[in-house]
Amino acid sequence: MGEDRKKDPRIAKSSESIEDLKDEDQLKEDRQALEALNQKASGKEKLAKGLKTLGLYLRYAFKKIGRGADQLGEKMAGPDQYFNDHAILLHIPLSILVVFIIELVSRHSFAGVFQFMTRHTIAFLYNCLVVYLIYSVTFLVRRRSALRVLITGVLLLLGVINGILLLSRVSPFGFTDFTMISDLLTMKSSKYVSGALTAVVLLGVVLFLIYVVFLFFKGQKQKGKRPFWMRLVAVALCIAAIPGSTVFLQKQHELSSYFGNLAQGYSDYGFLYGFGNSIFGRGMSKPWNYSDKSVKKITSSTNMGKTVWINGKKVNVVVVLLESFLDPTEVKYLSMSKDPIPYFHSLESNYSSGYLEVPVVGAGTCNTEFEMLTGMSMQFFGPGEYPQKTILKKVQSVESYASDLKKLGIKSHVVHNNGANFYSRKNAFSKMGFDTFTSKEMLDITKKEYNPIKTWPTDDILIDSTKQAMDSTKGKDFVYTITVATHGNYPDYKVFANPDVKVKAKGKDQALDYKWEYYVNMLYREDQWIKNYISMLKSRKEPTLVIMFGDHVPSMDLTNQEVKSGDIFKTKYITWNNFGMKKEDMNLASYDLLAEMFDRLGVHGGTVMNYHQKMLQDGAQYGSLSYMRGLKMLQYDLLYGKRYAYNGKNPYPATNIKMGINDVKIDRVYTYDNRVHLFGENFTRWSKVFVNGKQISTKYKSGQHLSISVDDVRQGDKIQVNQMGSGDDVLRSSNKVTYSAPTVSAQ
Repeated sequence: MGEDRKKDPRIAKSSESIEDLKDEDQLKEDRQALEALNQKASGKEKLAKGLKTLGLYLRYAFKKIGRGADQLGEKMAGPDQYFNDHAILLHIPLSILVVFIIELVSRHSFAGVFQFMTRHTIAFLYNCLVVYLIYSVTFLVRRRSALRVLITGVLLLLGVINGILLLSRVSPFGFTDFTMISDLLTMKSSKYVSGALTAVVLLGVVLFLIYVVFLFFKGQKQKGKRPFWMRLVAVALCIAAIPGSTVFLQKQHELSSYFGNLAQGYSDYGFLYGFGNSIFGRGMSKPWNYSDKSVKKITSSTNMGKTVWINGKKVNVVVVLLESFLDPTEVKYLSMSKDPIPYFHSLESNYSSGYLEVPVVGAGTCNTEFEMLTGMSMQFFGPGEYPQKTILKKVQSVESYASDLKKLGIKSHVVHNNGANFYSRKNAFSKMGFDTFTSKEMLDITKKEYNPIKTWPTDDILIDSTKQAMDSTKGKDFVYTITVATHGNYPDYKVFANPDVKVKAKGKDQALDYKWEYYVNMLYREDQWIKNYISMLKSRKEPTLVIMFGDHVPSMDLTNQEVKSGDIFKTKYITWNNFGMKKEDMNLASYDLLAEMFDRLGVHGGTVMNYHQKMLQDGAQYGSLSYMRGLKMLQYDLLYGKRYAYNGKNPYPATNIKMGINDVKIDRVYTYDNRVHLFGENFTRWSKVFVNGKQISTKYKSGQHLSISVDDVRQGDKIQVNQMGSGDDVLRSSNKVTYSAPTVSAQ
């Protein structure tokens, strides 16, 4: 046999090893033996023999892959050894390259990267230093190449994710986004997530991990030239240098520890610094003098007494968030053919109004929302944090204006034409004490009811939905309505052939011109919506105060010099009332606007509400050190502390929030044309039929008609319609009906 192998002609024609030929011969012999047995075997035996044959092929393939990996590992041994021997020096250009690539994919242009490097050189070098110091960890292991590649891959992956997200949104990638993965992945075919793109990223991650595993098992092993304890001390010093250098540069004002505009912060200081800040800067720091005595001193000195309603009567309070709403007449470089928001300006002239300082620019709606509803400030949180996704998932409840009003017998509602679970709003509003939440899953929004570029619904449906919420109670209401029609991104191409308002952005490129034209014309439509919304409230003939505000300026890369207010963190608020409330214009912040308005109504009693009212009455300027010091103490106590303000109790429990106002109802079920048709009330495109508790593929026909395949249901099955949230959770359920299959007469 050995003589035969020596004469084997394959050896002269191939570079395969003797071991490979042995494997081939063994595979051939095993296969022939199995084929011989297979001819006499039964069906089950043939299946078993087939699986064994497959196993033989797989064993052969794995051996071939293993030998190939060994050969590749041998070829890489030289370069690996050289890099590891000179790693202290070679990590410098590698770190610069990694940061350059991360910034390139984040900024989507070489010009943007070079601008960052020249205008923010210290910040760029700081990011490089951080990467260099992280690479020092490789000196602790023998498989240094594998760990180096793993570190590089993870850093680049974070940068790639950021670059992808910035293609469809303004906010860069932060640690808090990891808490939103379930939200994003369940938003199928959304403007945020593409299934194909997700698949490509996941495939890339899998291939990368396979390569890292290969390096771990086949890569060059490096023997340390210094004792392990010396290397450990050196690495520890390197890692300690990261926070040390960070604090030093923050004190030198080369880096900032707070980003009011998250996108601008990442742009100015680099992705790695911004992302790192979103990890280590979360939550609130404990005030140095936090104690029961300190908290009680604040609450006792800011007690505003009992509520005495204006004119001796309760009133409805309606708060409306106007998405990305900016007065375009205050953008200095814009010229327009006419006033695009005349009704807004008429309200501004006749009722209390002013500038509103908000915590975000271009994105981050829920953080302005958090300030508006709780009276708490985002200034005390780390950059990129969304309290509704973090601390409000941990605390039992949080005091808000809704919970304050509940003690006065007022019901509270949220109406919003976007998803219930996005930004964890369903959970957040429950923790804030709201009674009902009508989200898009409860609204029969047809495909026709979308903006011209089909990215967001129009806000028309919110008018009737707000009215239904208010009509559902006998007493007065607190309503929070959230619009979306003017939401970005804005198209950089022409949308309106004959725009209602002609717009020109002087000195700007054509793409920005088109964006402004689209945005301003959407504002023109929204202004009409505001008029219709107020008309609905007028028709109810109940005393009502309306407060409307812009949550942030649109994502148009505006600067302070380009707006009349001189501050891109300022939007506007307007009001309307039908009971003779005096006009008092005042510039406020989103965390004290409602407190001031409730003070004018004679409403007091909430811990944070009282604080704002007292400080404003005493003439303290919001944002000043004296104003914010006490607010931070109370905010920490209520969110992270021992709740000394409540004597350790919880006077504002969370509610079992009810989704929607109207019942979802199945009236009758018919079977024809191989479909089971359900007719009823209040169906939406988020209605799904369940049979015996199992979700079935459902076709939405209209708000009164759904259908399923006749093959999915049997005689006596229980049928129910559920309104489904983005996380496949049931938001509201209909009545159950028993299916009765149609009888067929004998011929």
